[in-house]
Amino acid sequence: MGMSLSKQHDLHERRFGRNVGVGVVLVGLIAIVFGLTVVKVTNGDFETPATTTVSE
Repeated sequence: MGMSLSKQHDLHERRFGRNVGVGVVLVGLIAIVFGLTVVKVTNGDFETPATTTVSE
């Protein structure tokens, strides 16, 4: 039983490291999208597609 616990612990450590990496990437992508949205709205460039097509 002690052997299976130590092997599982090693597996969990590797899985946790990979999950942390995936989480960091996801948070980074969300932050980029949120940042671009904030910049777009604060610059006043934000228009709905319907407004854009009507004004053309």
